[in-house]
Amino acid sequence: MTNAQSARAIGIDFGTSNSTVGWLRPGEQSLLVLEDGKITLPSVVFFNFEERRPVYGRLALHEYLEGYEGRLMRSLKSLLGSKLLKSETAVLGSALPFKDILGFFIGELKTRAEAVAERPFEEVVLGRPVFFVDDDEKADKEAQDTLVAVAKKLGFKDVSFQYEPIAAAFDYESTISREELVLIVDIGGGTSDFSLIRLAPERHMLPERQSDILATGGVHIGGTDFDKQLSLAGVMPLFGYGSRMKNQAYMPTSHHLNMVTWHTINAVYSQQAQTALKNMRYDALDTDGLDRFFKLIEQRAGHWLAMQVEQSKIELTEMDSRNIALERIEPGLVAELNRELFDESIDGLLGKVNGSVLQLLADAGVSTEDIDTVFFTGGSSGIPALRANIQRLLPNARHAEGDTFGSIGSGLAIEAKKRYG
Repeated sequence: MTNAQSARAIGIDFGTSNSTVGWLRPGEQSLLVLEDGKITLPSVVFFNFEERRPVYGRLALHEYLEGYEGRLMRSLKSLLGSKLLKSETAVLGSALPFKDILGFFIGELKTRAEAVAERPFEEVVLGRPVFFVDDDEKADKEAQDTLVAVAKKLGFKDVSFQYEPIAAAFDYESTISREELVLIVDIGGGTSDFSLIRLAPERHMLPERQSDILATGGVHIGGTDFDKQLSLAGVMPLFGYGSRMKNQAYMPTSHHLNMVTWHTINAVYSQQAQTALKNMRYDALDTDGLDRFFKLIEQRAGHWLAMQVEQSKIELTEMDSRNIALERIEPGLVAELNRELFDESIDGLLGKVNGSVLQLLADAGVSTEDIDTVFFTGGSSGIPALRANIQRLLPNARHAEGDTFGSIGSGLAIEAKKRYG
């Protein structure tokens, strides 16, 4: 096989939790190997202060957990559309714009893809959620424009976009034998995205498919939000969350909320935050919980705890219960988590997901009975309560599964071939 037979362009699925790069080549799988023989690169950067270098993906998580001094940053995609994107953060003794941190990671994806392909890439189709920001067109456009600027600075001369659920639909279409009306349900780390699309094997490589896309929609809810709610319900109460002050008012929640949100954990380590918490302790009833919170801060263990909660969410997809041992904070301390607690904690989020799906069907003028197939993709699409909710909404539709982390990247590779040859 020569490079001339392969697609000129790649597709990049820059995900909240994991990222992939797709490149269509004859006789080869479309997703490139990015780390340790795997097609995914966790969307993580660790700035190793001891060796003064950034590391990425699984190695970044490993070095952080091994105890290297440094700064871990995860859920980088969540920066897009947020106010943080226009600000800076302290890294290796200097102020670094968050936009540059995005560039570091996406640049690493480009570098690794080019190393595997043994050729440079100048054209790219980037996946994007239907909405980076809910109900704010200006902020949504700014998020996309930021990605364009980052990609061009990295050396991509032509940058275009495809909605992530549409990309997943094109991947699924390569597997079917007859026409289907399909609802794509893509539950990623940061967003839930939906597309209603008519798919057929004979239309798979047609360059223009706009007439087949009946509607797109989405809501800014994803796996990290499910992690957050599970932590608030089952873990943070051990650290004073939800307790009361001496005047019977509830304890302010901002510090606990920051501790369960990936891209704001470091804010709790600031001197300002710790001073505010110490002042709060004088009026708190649950001083034991706050003292545990101080130990969490002292050990800078927020990211470690977030990873434990994330793993619990994953295991509660298959299991009824999962405990988190918190011996490092206090001997014998355990957070007892179970499926029922998890389901209850995310019920409000699932209601918003349902509302988004129903709005999508209304926009398309399609009834729930008309859907042939629901195609699930994305890392959080296997959550039982989510599946049950969709089943109740669309009782006649059959369920199909995509590659949890690979369907979007594969679909973007197909789109890149269509657009750029």
